Parts: sequence; structure tokens; C-alpha cells
Amino acid sequence: MTNPQQWAGQRLGLPEDGAESLAKLGRRSIALVIDWSLAMLVSQAFAGGDSTVTLLVFAVMQLLLVATLGYSVGHRVMSLQVRRLDGKYVGIWRSLIRVGLILLVIPATIWDGDNRGLQDKAAGTVLVRTK
Repeated sequence: MTNPQQWAGQRLGLPEDGAESLAKLGRRSIALVIDWSLAMLVSQAFAGGDSTVTLLVFAVMQLLLVATLGYSVGHRVMSLQVRRLDGKYVGIWRSLIRVGLILLVIPATIWDGDNRGLQDKAAGTVLVRTK
């Protein structure tokens, strides 16, 4: 019989709290609001606030920043980073999978026992705190 995990991320070898622990819903939500607000500002400035342009700006920001740096602007402000489970560079393909599923919305609302959304499970990534 297996022992139940005592905190989200324990099974992944992550600490319960602090740096390297899984990002909690509050930090994730604020990071998302920051990123979406930036996308809306860009869309408003260049396309009159068109909702399709806002979605595209958000997707491109997420794709490029997470693929190259491991974080979006909102993630950085909230001291979060997207990482592969094996600790390697996220890369464009994993970032593309992750962003594609985030844009579908429903996968991002379904979490496992480690508080990882389907987008992170499919991409083999995890959103952790950096501080």
C-alpha cells in the first residue's frame, strides 16, 4: 500500500513551501490577470481592443516567453517559473502544447493531486515558486 502524499508536489520531489514548491492558486491567478491585462493593453493600442487580437497576443507572449525564459511577465512578477519535471529547458514544443491547452480553458481548470493542470501534465511541466 502506498502512503498518501502529505502536500501537493511531494510525489514530484518538490518541497511543501517556499522556493521550488508548487505555485498555489492565488499566485497563478494574479500572474494570469497580469498577463491578460498586458495582452489587452497591446490589443487596445494596436487593434482597438479586438478580442481575437487580445487572445493572439496572449498566446504569443506565453509561447515565446515560457519557451525561452521559462516564465511570462505575470509569472516573473509573482516569482513563478515553468519548468520541466526533469529540470531541463522547457523549449518551444512543450510551450506550444501548454499554451494550446491553456487557450482551450477547460484543461487548465482540471487539476491533479499535485495541483498541475492538464496543460502542465501534457507538456511534462510544473509551475513552481522561485522565492
